[in-house]
Amino acid sequence: MKERRVRAPAWWPAPRPGPPWWHGQDEDVGSGGGPGARSAAGGHAGVGEPSAPAGHRLPWPSTVLLTALVLVGTHAAAQGQRGGARAALDPFALVLLLLACAALLWRRRHPVAVVFTTAAVVMVYLGAGYPYGPVFLTVALACFGAVVTGHRRAAWAAAAMLWAGHVVLAHWLYRLLPPTGDSAAPWGQEAVVAAWVATVVAVSELAGVRREQWARERAERAQAARRRADEERLRMARELHDVLAHSISVINVQAGVGLALLDSDPEQARTALTTIKSASKEALGEVRQVLEGLRTPGEAPRAPAPGLDRLPELVAQAADAGLTVEVEGTPPKLPPGADLAAFRIVQEALTNVVRHSGSRQARIRISSGGGVLRLRIDDDGPSTGADAGGSGNGLAGMRERAAALGGTIEAGRRVDGGFRVLAVLPLRAPPAEGTREPRASHGPPEEER
Repeated sequence: MKERRVRAPAWWPAPRPGPPWWHGQDEDVGSGGGPGARSAAGGHAGVGEPSAPAGHRLPWPSTVLLTALVLVGTHAAAQGQRGGARAALDPFALVLLLLACAALLWRRRHPVAVVFTTAAVVMVYLGAGYPYGPVFLTVALACFGAVVTGHRRAAWAAAAMLWAGHVVLAHWLYRLLPPTGDSAAPWGQEAVVAAWVATVVAVSELAGVRREQWARERAERAQAARRRADEERLRMARELHDVLAHSISVINVQAGVGLALLDSDPEQARTALTTIKSASKEALGEVRQVLEGLRTPGEAPRAPAPGLDRLPELVAQAADAGLTVEVEGTPPKLPPGADLAAFRIVQEALTNVVRHSGSRQARIRISSGGGVLRLRIDDDGPSTGADAGGSGNGLAGMRERAAALGGTIEAGRRVDGGFRVLAVLPLRAPPAEGTREPRASHGPPEEER
């Protein structure tokens, strides 16, 4: 049994690079707002304003775990700082520890407020003379969350405020604050504190930069996917237009012939109906091939795409529509994409002659040289009645096909009243990325048909 791929529904979330907690789906990092946004504090960001959807749940598990770590670690640190160096833990110390940890519950929704709150609570904790310990982790996590959500300046300001407050407390206000008999802290300790603060914020900056890179990559992939979808939609539209316009034009001409000769020449009318049947069958087959590409994207087509090797079929179909076509030159070997484009361009040009020209003769000249294929389709005109010019979709499709391959299309009236289409296509496949725009025509004024 042939295996068929199942496509995920549109609402299913696309996979993202990197650990999931980078994308605000975790318990550790703030939510909301694109990474690298510009905050009210002036932090520069790449895209948009950082904002956290109110529907995000509070990160209870990680906050409870951190609270337990801070409480246990602080009690252990207090045991090692006995002897009057720091004040003993009391209920007020526990309140400050719990307040610093509890503030982290809102680090996703209000990262700026949380980072300044934790820094202020820790400063009060140090000012009360309580033991050093893992209470600094609350400030570290708040700075991390602020930076990765785009509030860089707020994080740096809060860290600098905490360090400056520690300098003032440890060197000037220590006589007025507990514990009694405390002495000024050595300046080397301040260097260690400054290094610790700088390390925390620097790591947060690196995490924020990496998250911004992942966000840009996701945006680029989404844009590339949209571009591929647009290109595929245009390709399908061109294919359907070329197939249906050509076949329906032949059917229309032959239907007119059959109606005119139904009574006077039944045999000729029978021939016209046979041509209609053949043209409609071929159109249905090509339309079915295009639709199969939509149903099973990525699979190889069951039938080969048409190319210039089927040029005799186009000439025969044109003859059935009453158009005599002269072909000069032999097509060289072409890449599949260029071969299909050349076939469709000739097909559309002959369709335009049948529909919009009073001439019953057309000439196709094929030449190659200098790495390009040149197709020139001429008719002697003149354009017929109200349909002269047509909707222009055919020529627009030809230009898109040529431009996608790095080629050009020139179309316009000749000075003698006829019409000419000149296509120049490269003999080699174009690079995967980047296409050249079609060159402006230097010939006579263009009139779409």
